[in-house]
Amino acid sequence: MSDLNKLGLAEARDALRAGDTTSKELTEACLKAIDGAGALNAFVHHTPEIALEQAAKADARLKEGNAPAMCGLPIGMKDLFCTKGVPSQAGSRILEGFLPEYESTVSQNLFDAGAVMLGKLNMDEFAMGSSNETSVYGNAVNPWRRGNDDTALTPGGSSGGSASAVAADLCLAATGTDTGGSIRQPAAFTGITGIKPTYGRCSRWGVVAFASSLDQAGPMTKNVRDAAIMLEAMCSYDAKDSTSADLPVPDFEAALTGDMRGKKIGIPKEYRMDGMPEEIETLWQDGIAMMKDAGAEIVDISLPHTKYALPAYYVIAPAEASSNLARYDGVRYGHRATLDQGDGITEMYEKTRAEGFGPEVQRRVMVGTYVLSAGFYDAYYNRARKVRTLIKRDFENVFAQGIDSILTPATPSAAFGLGEMASADPVQMYLNDVFTVTVNLAGLPGIAVPTGTDRQGLPMALQLIGRPWEEADLLSSAYALERAAGFVAKPEKWW
Repeated sequence: MSDLNKLGLAEARDALRAGDTTSKELTEACLKAIDGAGALNAFVHHTPEIALEQAAKADARLKEGNAPAMCGLPIGMKDLFCTKGVPSQAGSRILEGFLPEYESTVSQNLFDAGAVMLGKLNMDEFAMGSSNETSVYGNAVNPWRRGNDDTALTPGGSSGGSASAVAADLCLAATGTDTGGSIRQPAAFTGITGIKPTYGRCSRWGVVAFASSLDQAGPMTKNVRDAAIMLEAMCSYDAKDSTSADLPVPDFEAALTGDMRGKKIGIPKEYRMDGMPEEIETLWQDGIAMMKDAGAEIVDISLPHTKYALPAYYVIAPAEASSNLARYDGVRYGHRATLDQGDGITEMYEKTRAEGFGPEVQRRVMVGTYVLSAGFYDAYYNRARKVRTLIKRDFENVFAQGIDSILTPATPSAAFGLGEMASADPVQMYLNDVFTVTVNLAGLPGIAVPTGTDRQGLPMALQLIGRPWEEADLLSSAYALERAAGFVAKPEKWW
């Protein structure tokens, strides 16, 4: 078999079980692709020795005939997941040299399922960003280009390295995390599938924290079936995570019927934003028509507090980040600044954090500290929490009316050029999360599915939002949308 790295998880799994290829061959094909893709800057910590060792063990399990679904499949790991003995920096200088002595629950689940880790993937520093431009490793680059234009485009963020690697066939799939859209937005920008499960479905233990009440891990894959396979392997109850849900994990792949008859799809009027590009509106209307043709009932719905979601998110997330990032002080691990004679503990903290945290992280820590301060706690943080409750209630009311899932755009535009949004106004960048943050605030599952391209040939995606804990039903609806859209475009190789 040739071009093994271009296979999806399901195709590769079936090929392995049929004896048409081996995990070693799959892994070597991916490692070769990674070596030739330095221009994308997707992989930032390479682990070929670990990958080949895991592949050999997977091949042995496959021969024995007791191989789980992910056995022998090479994947990339976002740099936010702690991996034992492998650098885990969260894209930040402050964690330089940090080698965890433990394995995150999600990565352990994947290894138990036989997955092969090719290396660690680029990301925005501490997952704070929508364009992968805040990383200590430098920008990750989107494998897609605008027509014949050679402008470097963003792969989205914060899981930009994961999105770029999957879209460019450097790995069969990758892990991502989503705090305000960090799986779904980069998936949309690169023409792949990305699902954020219900908050609590995947353990957060061993995942470097950004905003603890919003963070959730999920898979980034080449199609919906692959997302179902990988999500099942990632999910589990975990006593080490107090927010982990003690619920059985369904067979997500078996649920992929794509049968939309009798399903109700909600279309929220509040997602029709002023100034939304015509191409996004057309994409959305096409998606509505596809779901209707597949047998679904289309229902206009209202989520009245949507307009407050971004402001609430950008109070709550920085507040939690300022608390979580207080642990990085240069005392026990990671980067420590060189001190001058006479410097004390305060100077060490100040210098270490000034050197270790990038500008965007510093900005959010300062915003978070401000909204949590005594004089402003009620005015900002408590008010944002109340708004979050109202947003959650909006979704509960809609689902109580019998709506099965909600169809919206995934992003307000296709991928933009690196540096194009790096203006003096960070709010312009934050507006990229306008369609995705509500899902995190309400703790719901959401999936981005590529359904078309813009006039410059760049991929665009729609988002489906599901009921809590009903990822199986959400994936089946996404499968129907994927089949109807028939999106098969791939980036032309330039790297």
